[in-house]
Amino acid sequence: MPTSPSGPSGPLVLGPLLRYVGETSATIWVQTRDAATVRVRAFDREWSTPTFSAHDRHYALVVLDGLEPGTTSDYTVDLGEQRVWPHHEPKHPDLPPSRIRTLRHSEPTRMAFGSCRTSVPHDAEGNKSNGVDALRAYAHHLSRPERQESDWPHLVCFLGDQVYADETSEQMRDYIAQRRSLEEPPGEELKDFEEYAHLYWLAWTDPLNRWLLSTLPSAMIFDDHDIRDDWNTSQSWHREMNQTSWWHERIVGGLASYWVYQHVGNLSPEELADDEVWRRVTAHAESGSSDELDLTRVLDELAERVDAHPETYRWSYARDLGESRLVVVDSRAARVLQPGRRSILDDDELAWLDDQLHGDVDHLFIGTSLPFLIAQGIHDLEAINEAMASGAWGPRVARFGEKMRRALDLEHWAAFQEGFAAVLDMVVEVAHGQRGRAPGTITFLSGDVHNSYVTRIGADQLGAGSSTIVQAVCSPIRNPLPRQVRVGQAFLGKGLARPLERLVRHTEKVPNAPYQWDVTDGPWFDNNLATLEVRGRGLVLRWEAGEVRGEQYDAPDLRQVARVAVL
Repeated sequence: MPTSPSGPSGPLVLGPLLRYVGETSATIWVQTRDAATVRVRAFDREWSTPTFSAHDRHYALVVLDGLEPGTTSDYTVDLGEQRVWPHHEPKHPDLPPSRIRTLRHSEPTRMAFGSCRTSVPHDAEGNKSNGVDALRAYAHHLSRPERQESDWPHLVCFLGDQVYADETSEQMRDYIAQRRSLEEPPGEELKDFEEYAHLYWLAWTDPLNRWLLSTLPSAMIFDDHDIRDDWNTSQSWHREMNQTSWWHERIVGGLASYWVYQHVGNLSPEELADDEVWRRVTAHAESGSSDELDLTRVLDELAERVDAHPETYRWSYARDLGESRLVVVDSRAARVLQPGRRSILDDDELAWLDDQLHGDVDHLFIGTSLPFLIAQGIHDLEAINEAMASGAWGPRVARFGEKMRRALDLEHWAAFQEGFAAVLDMVVEVAHGQRGRAPGTITFLSGDVHNSYVTRIGADQLGAGSSTIVQAVCSPIRNPLPRQVRVGQAFLGKGLARPLERLVRHTEKVPNAPYQWDVTDGPWFDNNLATLEVRGRGLVLRWEAGEVRGEQYDAPDLRQVARVAVL
């Protein structure tokens, strides 16, 4: 069977990725060609850990502890005694060293965020079909010598669809065709862990993006395309997938590879210590065994179990960012799909989130791949559709409602009214200061919908002294909507708003949202990466797109699309 290419650095297949960074610790993730001891040197110290394997591939997450807050150090990576990072990039010889910058508690938070990024080449053809990669343009922007450390965000939060398992590029299809026939299910879509491994290689090995991910901490959460379009839309969708010959291998490969490539790096050292899989990694390392730990069976069994019983494992997590807090919510795998009791979060996930959402921070950020506050017209449409599919108007309408739900992708928070209402109540309590000192803002960070915008709940509805409740959506990083679809979205969001609002108000079968919100800025349909900066009790948000001038594909410019101040 073919394997993923060994990558620009030979023994270092993928990475390094700088993942978690706190005030006194950091983690660095790598994939290697062979079993090895991975050594990281930084801050005049060295940390090392042996690799573990999964499906005949080798990985390591090196935990750097005992660091000083507010300090900066370049770092290097060795495999055994061989230096593998930094690596000279012929097309980008002037890239700065990869660095670790620990957080300082009093420093105002700066964060980049976005979602939906396809892995196609960064040439004329790729840019014509998918636009300029905003992440890559941002990488080039930060790599310039005039950029000061104060310009840098503390992390980038990827809010879903980091990879597209169901919409593959020509390069991915070529790899699949080497392994199996594209005429057999699942055809051009991904089948298993090995194919996911190659897809991540395509996503993360461009030299500019590789450098950015090596020096800018990252947090991630999946959305549907990381597994498959409309993942867990409804019980009938789930049943239909399980009846295919290929879905079991796909979901196992998708979730097992997600743990390796995305999830494990999301966790702080304290959260790692509580993770059932990571405890096996540390126990094996502490045993002194010379054999590499093989996690293949452990990860596959975890994926099988979590797909059947999502309450048995948590993909959500939280990060403290000085005086701010980021809570990232799994709005895909933890769903309750029974028609009589749908919820975007199960009881265990809701209880966990209830504990995480509190005040006594300057700003509270809630990361969710799916927008919490969508345009009012679409919100009402999804709420009406949920009532239809749940049988509010009888079984015949319920069958039509289910077909409509899947055909129009009506599966955001608004389509799971029980979970939406519960989380909105929590957020309003935080805003009112009922869960500690009210933050300056409570900001939902979202993606998914392939357009970017800002929504706010009117201050007059919350009362004096309450937090500002706002949502900032950034999507896509690289996967623009066709123009005709943009028109359709605008119609659903605005053209249907008034008639659907009247319908909701005149029926008891559909919950009426207790608060109203407006799209105050946007939408913008560019490929974008957004950044936010804390300014006292407010925020400054920017959306920036990449531009290629002439044929300078390796030096994309960054263009500001919008700037929004939240006061």
